Amino acid sequence: MHSRPQRKALISGWTKVAHTTTSSNSVESHSSGAGTGAHDTPTILVTGATGFLGSHLARLLLANGADLRLLIRPTSDLRNINSLKGDRVVGDLRDAASLKKAMVGCDFVFHVAADYRLWTKNKADAQQMYRSNVEGTRLLIQAATDAGVRRVVYTSSVATMGFQSDGSTVDESSPVSLAGMIGHYKRSKFMAEQVAVEAGRSGANVVVVNPSTPAGEQDSKPTPTGRIILDFLRRKFPAYVDTGLNLVDATVCAEGHLAALEKGRSGERYILGGENLTLKQILQKLSAITGIPAPTVKLPYAIALGFSVLDTTFTGYVLGREPRATIDAVRMGRKKMFVSSAKAEKELGWKIVPVEGALRRAAEWFRANGYVY
Repeated sequence: MHSRPQRKALISGWTKVAHTTTSSNSVESHSSGAGTGAHDTPTILVTGATGFLGSHLARLLLANGADLRLLIRPTSDLRNINSLKGDRVVGDLRDAASLKKAMVGCDFVFHVAADYRLWTKNKADAQQMYRSNVEGTRLLIQAATDAGVRRVVYTSSVATMGFQSDGSTVDESSPVSLAGMIGHYKRSKFMAEQVAVEAGRSGANVVVVNPSTPAGEQDSKPTPTGRIILDFLRRKFPAYVDTGLNLVDATVCAEGHLAALEKGRSGERYILGGENLTLKQILQKLSAITGIPAPTVKLPYAIALGFSVLDTTFTGYVLGREPRATIDAVRMGRKKMFVSSAKAEKELGWKIVPVEGALRRAAEWFRANGYVY
């Protein structure tokens, strides 16, 4: 991937985007309509900019001269975007009229927003997740197509990949099905990704990126990955389970989104990954950064699953709060989520970056912002 100074030089001339895509369904071919493609400063809509990864992307776009338009909900936590210049448009992924309004005059769209939870209170709550993630993606792509947006980059997840029980590394071509998706979040993201891929192969200009597990600063919610870091900082990690993740630096992942805008092929998926690490290795890296001892006790899967059942029942259904250890999270953890980014390396110029810097920045940010007590 280009270094950050090179990246700024490349995308400051935004009209180059029309000529650098390798897709036959190119950005250039979609330059009519709202996006003129003739000016140097594009208007770019970002959904999910108030979130972790979306805020990193919005900052990167702003630093490279884009005119930002940010879709926010009436209830959005705006801490991550308070300092960003750009138009705020109040809307909802489930509201087609608000999406149509947000698209007016936009050249490009980054659809990062998602209902990212590994636990839902009840059936009605789960249905809202599907409405936001699946139907919301369908409505957004349709609104972008109707408005003449030149390209949509849809942020999916490696959660949609076909992970194997033997811990082998997977990529975009690995066999996968909806039946293999554990929990409502993974199923809804898988279905939403299918919507985006089908649209990209049927005339709309849509590229899909699949970030692995982002780490870094500004994880204000925090995400499930951020909670791993935060629990470690709070010394609430007495044991670990035999699982694995691929960690990617959130700032580098944001750059990968721009590479997908410029070079990605419509209707294709690109894994944006970093280092494949076991949970034990992640905790050891955090220990080296912070000086906090890493746990040495490995928890058997059966005990972890039993704890998740109790936690989900008491914390979730009795107290009405999100459990620390959900049943779906433990079930997912039985498979190591190791991925290859070879396709992105070949087509987007993606480069894998060590994750220590992101872990260090995350730890420093949590401490500086009052999360550690």
